[in-house]
Amino acid sequence: MIRYDVTINGIDVDAVYSEEAVNGIFLPLLKKLTELQKSEGKRILVMLAAPPGAGKSTLLSFLDRLAREHAELSPIQTIGMDGFHRRQEYLLSHSVLRDGKEIRMVDIKGAPVTFDLEQLKERVKRVAAGDQCGWPVYDRLLHNPTDNAVTIDADIVLLEGNYLLLDEDGWRDLRADADYTISVSAEEGLLRDRLIDRRIKTGVEREAAIRFVDFSDMPNVRTCLAKTGPADLELTVDRDGDYHIRQ
Repeated sequence: MIRYDVTINGIDVDAVYSEEAVNGIFLPLLKKLTELQKSEGKRILVMLAAPPGAGKSTLLSFLDRLAREHAELSPIQTIGMDGFHRRQEYLLSHSVLRDGKEIRMVDIKGAPVTFDLEQLKERVKRVAAGDQCGWPVYDRLLHNPTDNAVTIDADIVLLEGNYLLLDEDGWRDLRADADYTISVSAEEGLLRDRLIDRRIKTGVEREAAIRFVDFSDMPNVRTCLAKTGPADLELTVDRDGDYHIRQ
């Protein structure tokens, strides 16, 4: 087992990956992406879609470390779609219907409708075209994105997000700009447990964490599990945090 201790979005994460996953999935994936980029002779964009709680940000951070530790692998740059949350003032002033009730967007922040999909599409096309361009990052203290927080300049870019492979109008257009796609799925109950634990680690009481996760996060989890389209590499994660190729 390989331990990987990292801080993701201000939360300390103690991840563990098996030798089988590292040698049988992750390193072969990075080798494949290295070979793909060299054969294409241009930047390649990889999209990784996974539901909330699946550990996608931690996984990409670990892949970045692996790529840097192996000289035969090309370096990668990892980014997320969270920088395309609509601004807080927009979410506070707009509502949507859910189950026949009008709900403020801010109360379901993280749902597909709360992202600026058009802006995401525009920036994804620039990344896919090989532009050196800025990329926004979500600031959890400001509750708003900070535009151009990082500069995209690598030859292999891994973009992660909940809805990158969502099979819904508008969202399904994104995959056309991907050179390679990855999806991660997990059992719904596992994701719920992880999300509650993550919320508690931010200082929220357990009962409040449960209410928040069940109201805000779980509808998004179910959307991802039910509507994520096919990917070039489909993975599952189990309760031990180990990854497997989906059969």
